[in-house]
Amino acid sequence: MKNKVQIWRNVHGIPHVEADNTTDLYWGLGFAHAIDRGMQMLLMRILGQGRASELLDSSDTMLQIDTFFRRMNWSGETGPQIDALTPDVKEFVESYCNGVNTAFAKKYPWEFKLLGYKPEPWRGEDSVVISRMVGYLTLAQSQAEMERLFVEMVQAGIDREKLEELFPGILGGLDIELIKKVKLQERMVPDHILWNIAIPRMMASNNWVVSGRKTASGKPILANDPHLEVNRLPNVWYEVSLGMKDHYAIGATMPGLPGLLVGRTPHLAWGATYAFMDAIDSWIEHCKDGKYYRENGQWVPFHARKEIIKRKKKPPVEATFYENDHGVLDGDPHQEGYYLATRWSAARSGAVSIGQIVKMLDARTVEEGMNILGQLETAFSWVLADQQGNIGFQMSGLMPKRREGISGFVPLPGWQKENDWDGFISHEELPRSLNPEEGYFVTANNDLNEYGQAKPINMPMGPYRADRIKDLLAQGKAFSVSDICKIHYDVYSTQAEAFMKILKPLLPDTVQGRILREWDFCYTPESQGAFLFEEFYHALHQEVFGRNGFGDAVTDYLSKETGTFTDFYFNFDRILLAEKSAWFGGASRDDLYRRAAARALSVPPRTWGEVQRVRLSNILLGGKLPAFMGFDRGPITVIGGRATVHQGQIYRSANRTTTFVPSFRIVTDLAKEECYTNIAGGPSDRRFSKWYCSDLNNWISGKYKVIKPSAAQYKRRF
Repeated sequence: MKNKVQIWRNVHGIPHVEADNTTDLYWGLGFAHAIDRGMQMLLMRILGQGRASELLDSSDTMLQIDTFFRRMNWSGETGPQIDALTPDVKEFVESYCNGVNTAFAKKYPWEFKLLGYKPEPWRGEDSVVISRMVGYLTLAQSQAEMERLFVEMVQAGIDREKLEELFPGILGGLDIELIKKVKLQERMVPDHILWNIAIPRMMASNNWVVSGRKTASGKPILANDPHLEVNRLPNVWYEVSLGMKDHYAIGATMPGLPGLLVGRTPHLAWGATYAFMDAIDSWIEHCKDGKYYRENGQWVPFHARKEIIKRKKKPPVEATFYENDHGVLDGDPHQEGYYLATRWSAARSGAVSIGQIVKMLDARTVEEGMNILGQLETAFSWVLADQQGNIGFQMSGLMPKRREGISGFVPLPGWQKENDWDGFISHEELPRSLNPEEGYFVTANNDLNEYGQAKPINMPMGPYRADRIKDLLAQGKAFSVSDICKIHYDVYSTQAEAFMKILKPLLPDTVQGRILREWDFCYTPESQGAFLFEEFYHALHQEVFGRNGFGDAVTDYLSKETGTFTDFYFNFDRILLAEKSAWFGGASRDDLYRRAAARALSVPPRTWGEVQRVRLSNILLGGKLPAFMGFDRGPITVIGGRATVHQGQIYRSANRTTTFVPSFRIVTDLAKEECYTNIAGGPSDRRFSKWYCSDLNNWISGKYKVIKPSAAQYKRRF
């Protein structure tokens, strides 16, 4: 251990890092990350570099994964990002890396010894790669997939009226005939799932912060529960307490990144959710002979980036990616045609984000925090609270400046210069709010455009979770930490309530019909109503979007094997709840609901808990070892649904089971120097550590542990 750095665990296994100065504090954080989450860090780096085939597994599936990461090129141009760091931040990052490397020199994860891999030293560039991966894979990827699906819809013949209903107000610049000419190389819907455009029949067929004036303590309370995968071990998040003389910071970090992403100091608290900013665009490029066309009649050569993917005990594979100012081309420009080039605004990010997160340790007010966090390059929605009693909200992210009338959702001709980005929007123009009149502010991936001069969100999640939290906060006055924790576990669905207003009078007088009619709209494990409603909801999608749009096979695939209906269900709900729609195929809404109910309610009723079971799998060895060895845990029952505060979505995407569930919960009252938290997992990724999955039962049962910065508590050896 470095001189004057102390690391110890509290009774819950949470590491407390203590140092005399900030540089040494980051050394301690790096050391703790490497000891407790070294496997997670190294695996993320291997994947981000596109080296999994070389170091882990040479299967064809792994080659596809490496090809994806090489295509994204997050390892590219990381050196300039480190060079761009201010001298003090660069010193902190280097100290963090030294802490990591000291730990790995002492001992690195045995799993990699079995694989014959001795890790290279951790560098600041590796942290830049991690920051890019986190930003894209949790935020931008789903937007990119939806934009790709839109192109597939156009090419499948979905007419403009239906497209305008499904994507209202964001189709500026749409040229259907041009989009039909685009050659897609990677389809969201595989070729074996054939698009079947249903012909209309001629008859009827079928996140929050609360002001002190609304709390018992008289100080603000802040709550956060990021929804990420929980069916994995270790958890994405790593809890820590950082202490330095009379200063501290408590909260959650992501191993590999030097900074506290969610948490608090003596002066300020902050929490994050995903902003659903549209920060990724595609352009249509006319290509031939390895070149792309521009308006002045010029044909400009692409930059060809060649990548060699090494494979264990197999010959290496060479992959070539063609790039221009619009990003990476999806196709071979030597074959004449129209292809998509796609660019993510934060693809070359890192330095600014790391620098801003580091600054948060010294921020004292909400306004200061808003201006710091607002400059992060990745899109988040932040809520903040300070000791003076202020509360606020700030969105971050690089929002492209596009020409008027263009949202970024529709791919536009790349040869027209007016379609290029013109820099990025200032964070002061992004949605933000300081001391709202209501005395609280809530974000839940909902539409927050009304709070900004710029309108960064094209396709938010539904308003249901945010509306439910707002309703609960509006009804109360003297909120305690306990009251806020209860909201974390709320499973009442205002979405289901909206649908049931229409469905209830149409239900048949059967056992299933009576169960659904008497349902309280709560997604509890014992609820049969929740199960039957979900059967109806799926059947309604089939009736409307299957038979009158995509075809049954595609609708079933999108529902069961992608995140389309998981991430962007509100776009579809608007149609399903409308009185009339072009998607109804001439049928009335009541007839469609009756037909869906008839199909759905023919199944024997089951409890919601029976179908909401998921296993937590080790990220490296999951499913590869006997269950009794304990690398995987569960199965566990996940409460809640897609639109409840306690979100509980289990679905398949990219050939694997994944989840949208509160992965980490934190509540803090600025009146006391403590945080209440629980996490789906534990501090360590070492299977034989007592801290491997030590907090899971608390997470399931709703019990919160208390993390305090004080050194006057029982200390366990780190």
